[in-house]
Amino acid sequence: MSVEAVPRRSWVHSPWVWVGIVIVVLIIVLAAISIGSWLWLQANPVTIVDPAPAPLPILTQPIPDGPDKARLEHGRYLAIAGDCVSCHTREGGQPFEGGLGLATPFGVIYTPNISGEKTTGLGNWTPEQFYRALHEGIAADGHHLYPAFPYPHFTNVTREDADAILAFLKTVPGQPYTPPPNRLPFPLNIRAMLIGWNMLFFRSHDFTPDPKQSAEYNRGAYLVQGLEHCGACHTPTNALGAEETSAAFHGGKLGNWFAPDLTGNAQTGLANWSLDEVVQYLKTGRNAHSNAGGVMAEVVAYSTSQLSDADLHAIATYIKGAPASPTQTSAEPEVAAMQSGSAIYDEPVRPATSAMGRGRSRSSPVLPGAP
Repeated sequence: MSVEAVPRRSWVHSPWVWVGIVIVVLIIVLAAISIGSWLWLQANPVTIVDPAPAPLPILTQPIPDGPDKARLEHGRYLAIAGDCVSCHTREGGQPFEGGLGLATPFGVIYTPNISGEKTTGLGNWTPEQFYRALHEGIAADGHHLYPAFPYPHFTNVTREDADAILAFLKTVPGQPYTPPPNRLPFPLNIRAMLIGWNMLFFRSHDFTPDPKQSAEYNRGAYLVQGLEHCGACHTPTNALGAEETSAAFHGGKLGNWFAPDLTGNAQTGLANWSLDEVVQYLKTGRNAHSNAGGVMAEVVAYSTSQLSDADLHAIATYIKGAPASPTQTSAEPEVAAMQSGSAIYDEPVRPATSAMGRGRSRSSPVLPGAP
């Protein structure tokens, strides 16, 4: 009696082997894109001039009387909440005409013209096209928008608010202006790749209030998650530039700036800030704990300083409700390094920040960790 050998199953028929191969290939491709982007950026440096904050009459001048005055005022207020002018105004250009280069880890993306100009701006856009751009990241001609335009946040904006914003932007005067081509390496310059990015990291949705929270909290959530898009800077991102939602508001990098932790972490966050101190910071750019600089100075100048006290308090209420990020432990510093640092600090820094870094009210903020 003979026993037939059972044929051994080839590894090529194992689905787990192929899953592993796909994962390895994706890792290799991701690493190649990252390295290639870095090398390309080093070989093709771009100087970006970000205009310093300055008064912009378009944000404050009276809107003429007419049947749409209330709607246009509401639309302008919402555009201010979204801080549209900061990103869509280049050095030497007119407000909302675009052309500002946004430095990303993958290259430079130039902002489009969103003035009311009809050939290169939004003058001929329909409300449906504008709403689709906010909610799906797709422009009027059907091309995909890079998430440097924060449609993952703007998808929260209601249809009524989107229509009001577009109505206002169509009244903004502008000249025919087309920004320079984006400076992105292959294959990131192929917009079709964003289809895959969206499949992995984006879902279009409407804002959903939390029924367990107050109306004020939900108003703050609508603004922070939507138009204010705070997480775009204050949430860390992964290697593909998508926000790590599990670490919302834990702090993130924006070019050469660090957007700090906004959670209730007592060491790195806002645990020691009162609601009124958060409001004060958003309204004036400073409080007893900190003052705004860099990109945040623009946010205060063009956006939060012009919001109503009720909305600022709503934002503060929502932010103060953010769960604390994990506390990080730091290594014990070397004694010699501490002594050298103390000597440097005692000369130019201590007079400006008061003894032991406790700061001076409305002049210089408290240094983190000061006793």
